[in-house]
Amino acid sequence: MRALLAGILALACVSGAQAAAPERVRIAGEVIDTWCYVTEIMFAEGTAHHQCAVWCAVGGIPVSIKGDDGTVYMVLRIEDEDPVDNPRVIDIQSHRVTVDGDLYKRDGVNYLIVTEVAEDGGVVNLTHEEYGIMPFGE
Repeated sequence: MRALLAGILALACVSGAQAAAPERVRIAGEVIDTWCYVTEIMFAEGTAHHQCAVWCAVGGIPVSIKGDDGTVYMVLRIEDEDPVDNPRVIDIQSHRVTVDGDLYKRDGVNYLIVTEVAEDGGVVNLTHEEYGIMPFGE
């Protein structure tokens, strides 16, 4: 009887764990360094943070897209490339982009699989003179 109950419970857990179908989306915004953005440890946007954002991406820190509406989308993949050590990620770090992709939402987090970078506007030009200096841990 215990084995039967354990089997039913395991089946219920597996069937309930299936991810919802993704939503096809087009998102415009800036590719950001997720670590510095979330922790607020450094200025995480535009030219003032570009080199650090590249280093973090090379080091395997996930990148995100901060949409024009302020929503943050964690990028899991870009154009069928491995997300870690992906030259495409490094090439568009700190850029203003418009992307098409599949959006998965789970536990309050937006996960994005980018199928195409439709537009690349280059590095966002926010300098310290324009935006101010972001103190550590504001």
